[in-house]
Amino acid sequence: MTTPPAAFVVGHPIGHSRSPIIHGHWLKKHGIAGSYKALDVAPHDFSGFLDRLRSGEAGFVGGNVTMPHKEAAMRGADEIDPVAARLGAGNTLWRVDGRLHLTNTDGYGFLANLDQRAPGWDRGERAVVLGAGGASRAVIDALVERGFDRVDIVNRTVERAGEIAGLFGPKAAAHGMEKLSSLIRNADFFVNTSSLGLDGSDVPSIDFTTMRPGAVVTDIVYAPLMTPFLKEAKAQGLPIVDGLGMLLHQAVPGFERWFGLRPDVTQEVRDLVIADLESKH
Repeated sequence: MTTPPAAFVVGHPIGHSRSPIIHGHWLKKHGIAGSYKALDVAPHDFSGFLDRLRSGEAGFVGGNVTMPHKEAAMRGADEIDPVAARLGAGNTLWRVDGRLHLTNTDGYGFLANLDQRAPGWDRGERAVVLGAGGASRAVIDALVERGFDRVDIVNRTVERAGEIAGLFGPKAAAHGMEKLSSLIRNADFFVNTSSLGLDGSDVPSIDFTTMRPGAVVTDIVYAPLMTPFLKEAKAQGLPIVDGLGMLLHQAVPGFERWFGLRPDVTQEVRDLVIADLESKH
């Protein structure tokens, strides 16, 4: 008798993760005998965890990797796909014949969310990205891959933005916060990848009305769902896309890899995560 496939999300801490809600819903909806659980693994135990995963001792077919292990996963995996290699970080592991494979689905999730909720959002040429943390790399990579000619990265620390811009050659440029309003002018797309607005914290005021007609504003922060940036843009009449869909869509490729079925991101699963978010506030 074969054991039902088991998958995981590993991080430290891990209590905040909504991934078990998402994958648990899909397993139940599709009647799949399988499981998905959250694992709290401290950084000094992570390489040992990967060894147990690789050998089969851990009993998992694969899983998700979240903070602070995304870069350590790169050092511990046997096969790293081109996307994870470009980004220097991975979030999805699977085991094949005693070898660990790694990819990064953050960029895929980012694009799929926008494609679903604002079709045609990518017709423009110039994007403004606020923030230069780990998530911004996946977002910028996705924007360049999708065909944007110019990505302006704005960050409090210009040097940090410069390090990321350097990975993308002439298509990306780094700027300080003082340039934000001038860069917004005539831009086709704006995304916040920084922690500004997280849990409703204050954000700089932006005049989004100077963007090109049809420009879209999004935020990868999803707690709160309607972030200060999104509220501002909506009040100014711009189309907005919240960040929850990125979390939902980035989960799809992993689920398919581990459980053999490609799930859809529906309003039903979205509502489940929103209910959980609201219960915590």
